[in-house]
Amino acid sequence: MQRRTFLQTTATLSSVAVLAPSFAFANKEINPFGITSKPRKFSVANTYSINPSTESTQLWIPLPKDESYHKVVSFDYKGNFTEAKIVKNEYDTRVLYVKWDKSDKKSELEVNFDVIMQERTTNFSKATSSMNYPEDVKVFLEGSTHIPITASLTKYAKDIAKGAKTPLEKAQAVYDWTVTTMYRDDSVIGCGLGDAKKAIEEKIYGGKCTDISSVLVCLLRNLGIPSREVFGIRAGQSKISNACGKADDKGFANITGAQHCRAEFYIDGLGWVPADPADVTKVRLAEKLTNEDKKVKDVKKYFFGSWEMNWVAFNSARDFVLNPKPTQYPINMLGYPYAEVGEDALDYYTPKTFTYSYTSQEII
Repeated sequence: MQRRTFLQTTATLSSVAVLAPSFAFANKEINPFGITSKPRKFSVANTYSINPSTESTQLWIPLPKDESYHKVVSFDYKGNFTEAKIVKNEYDTRVLYVKWDKSDKKSELEVNFDVIMQERTTNFSKATSSMNYPEDVKVFLEGSTHIPITASLTKYAKDIAKGAKTPLEKAQAVYDWTVTTMYRDDSVIGCGLGDAKKAIEEKIYGGKCTDISSVLVCLLRNLGIPSREVFGIRAGQSKISNACGKADDKGFANITGAQHCRAEFYIDGLGWVPADPADVTKVRLAEKLTNEDKKVKDVKKYFFGSWEMNWVAFNSARDFVLNPKPTQYPINMLGYPYAEVGEDALDYYTPKTFTYSYTSQEII
């Protein structure tokens, strides 16, 4: 059984520090849900087991981001793999790539990491009206297959934001429209496809988190406001609603299938601003509420500029080619592990068939 520890991989995981994170507390006020700026720590364990094959098996696993609000403090993996390495992909996406040669034994892997995180909040008073964005931000103004920039979509977005003058006011208008108009559709598989063009043009306003966040992102990009989805996984209990994450009374959670997509938009003076339109629709459905109920109004207000951090962020990659290049490409997103046996992709929406599991333990 081969093993790679965090300390052995820091050369390729260079942006992750093994030091205790220092958080800048943005807002110490307690919101209506009792969420505070106190950091939370989660220990996440992932296991993978793929059936023996006469062909090689490849696996690409999204790894957690390292941000000011979100620090990876330990990481290791072990398994009977032939090759394993941490690689960078487009959109600065960090991925664990693992390969097994043909074998009569199962391809097995364990991945463990600890993340310390803190609630994200925004001081909107620092926003400016400048649209002169840094070069690394401008990539999130560009269109892609599922989030195009077109004349008709731009007109649609401008109609929604009519009357709004500043980029922040436009973002608020688009967010309000998204959470009010769209709804969660539990019949959609996984997190949804996030085909914003189809959703808007065909008025398909129901979907899951990627569908809803992608519509927000698409409309904002068509207004010239940098924006992106952020793919990740719920790690523990939410103070807002069990619909936004749950765990047992000891902080343990089976989070297989708990992938969740959020969003961010960029405002000069603020940087990247967190948003989560999809969880507004999820709370509304799960608790059988309407847009007029106080809790929905509170959730809607909170998730424009804030994230409750019981959630691990992975990446913002859309419509891109993995590295090393797989047989099938480009892929739509990387919120789930992606695997190929020979030239056939496994269905990551069915972890019992794929055979992988994620668990999380909050360290209290």
